[in-house]
Amino acid sequence: MNAPGTHAPDYAALLSYAPRRDLLAGRVILVTGAADGIGRAVARAYAAHGARLVLLDWNRKGLVALQRELGEAGHAEPLLCPADLSGITVGGIREIVDGIAARCGGLDGLLNNAAWVGALTPFEHYAPATWLKVMNINLAAPFFLSQWCMPLLRRARDPVLGFSLHATAHAFWGGFAMAKAAQEALLHVLAEEYHQQGAAPVRVFGVDPGPVHTPGRRQHFPGEAPGTHPDAAAVVGPYLYAMGPDAGRDSPLLLRARTAA
Repeated sequence: MNAPGTHAPDYAALLSYAPRRDLLAGRVILVTGAADGIGRAVARAYAAHGARLVLLDWNRKGLVALQRELGEAGHAEPLLCPADLSGITVGGIREIVDGIAARCGGLDGLLNNAAWVGALTPFEHYAPATWLKVMNINLAAPFFLSQWCMPLLRRARDPVLGFSLHATAHAFWGGFAMAKAAQEALLHVLAEEYHQQGAAPVRVFGVDPGPVHTPGRRQHFPGEAPGTHPDAAAVVGPYLYAMGPDAGRDSPLLLRARTAA
């Protein structure tokens, strides 16, 4: 296991990771927050390396556009799950997972990538409604989605469960910083509970790419000049490595950029 202080693959080196084209062939992978930003870029990379995707996002139009793009590129047609995680119930999550089982026959990987910052706000002005939505999207949803997906994952040959992490414990990040810290705690809990179980232990990983030039980043930092941070397509290497068999049995596998939020 990659405990604190032990060796882990170098994040910067993995940015140029170039695996064989069939790295993820035959695998069914669920990606949340897939309609834009990092989720969209990672979904493209997973599909290009053979995965059959389940794409979840509130943005139905974005999902349909990505579905069309993947089809035109000759990749397997993804299953679309338009869903707003800010208000989804445990029953709604159960329906999504049941649909994946029925239509795909199983699940090999889950990437909890969906995120919503809300607002960069002074502590005393942080709105309760923002807090609730941030916690639903960034903590409750990945917790219960991982919980309901776990029985499917544990039946897979090489199950993988991942998180897009963000080290944002800084001024004005409010509930988002707390939710993302809790996500990382969840990663460690799941790694300890499931890594050693059975012939196919669940490999758990987290990727923190640091600041990335995405629509969400532009919304919260409109004054940043283009080119200040990498585009989403430039950071898919660590996600590919962590989801595929080249990562071996390391769990938790933590891959971090050495940059500030």
